[in-house]
Parts: sequence; C-alpha cells; structure tokens
Amino acid sequence: MSERVAVDMWFDPMCPWAWITSRWLLEVEKVRNVEVRFHVMSLSVLNEGRELPEEYRDLMERGWGPVRVCVAVEQQHGQEAVARLYTAMGTRIHLGKEEFGPELYRAALTDAGLDPALAEVAGSTAYDEALRASHEAGMRPVGTDVGTPVIHAPGPDGGTVAFFGPVVTPAPKGEAAGRLWDGTLLVAGTPGFYELKRSRELGPIFD
Repeated sequence: MSERVAVDMWFDPMCPWAWITSRWLLEVEKVRNVEVRFHVMSLSVLNEGRELPEEYRDLMERGWGPVRVCVAVEQQHGQEAVARLYTAMGTRIHLGKEEFGPELYRAALTDAGLDPALAEVAGSTAYDEALRASHEAGMRPVGTDVGTPVIHAPGPDGGTVAFFGPVVTPAPKGEAAGRLWDGTLLVAGTPGFYELKRSRELGPIFD
C-alpha cells in the first residue's frame, strides 16, 4: 500500500458542525489512503472585536477554555494526544451536553489518558500565543469570513488546497464517506472554485 497522505483539519471543540466533519474524516481514513491530523483554531479568536449578539458574546468568552486546554495538550504531547482529547471532549460536549468548565476538562483529559491537571490552563493565557499561531496557520489560506471546520488537503497538482467544510449531517459512513471525500477534493482542487451551498433544513445529528 502506498504511503498515506496527510489531511489536516482545524477545529474548535465547541462547534457541532466541526465535530460531525471530524467524525466523517475518521470514516474516510478507513476507506481512503489518508491520515487525518487535528489542529486547533478558535472561534473566540476569530470573533475578537466583532459586533456580536450578547448570547454569542458570552459563548465566545466561555470558548477560550476548551481551546486553551487542547493547545496545551498539542504543545506538550503532540498530534495523537490532541486527537484523543478532541474525541473525549467532543463526546462530552456534543453527545453528553456537558457545560464548559473545569469538571468537563478534567474528565475529558482523564478519558484521553492525559493529566487532568492540564485543565488549569483553561483560565490562563500561557498558551495563547501558540493558540493564535495554530489558528492563523489554519485560517490564513481560507480567510476570516468562514469558521470551522477548515481542511487542508493534497491538491491535484501536488500542492495543498484549503477550504471550509464540508458541513454535513449526519456523518456519512463507509464508502459513502469516501465518495463525499472524492467529490470534495474534486471541487476544492478546481481553480477558481469558491462556493457550493444550500439552505440547511436539519440541525446537527450525532450518531
């Protein structure tokens, strides 16, 4: 078998659509020759300085905690650890409907086989420089008028293509996941292609 190609996804753990896309990518790994690597972006960083409804401002303020914990894990323990933490944290946030806070962070870290004491960085700025650098690396090629998920993938000319999405629910499984991957790469790798969209009729489905 040929060497697996790297596919990079930037996520904020509080985004339900990114969570579904991440589970789709893990399905793609089973049916296509790719290896998914997860990185942290931050909706809180993205929305700094913007006029937002009060409820959304509150969410963005609370959103600093989980991304700080994820970046600390990535910095200290690497890619595989942040992938485990994302799965643990996302399971609790999106399936378990748990609220952001120290209890969630400690539990998710424990689930991922990591030191629960790392939950303390949620209220610290110690990793904010690394967080902003990770966010910038993911968002620079796609701009600031999109959120998460953002994916960087191999392009048809050997370079890298970067795009927002896909936004899909529920996550396709098996060969259906592979077909969506093939189609996504086809349109994303087309020079001058920018957008394909329709109105959403379903909310996030976690199955």
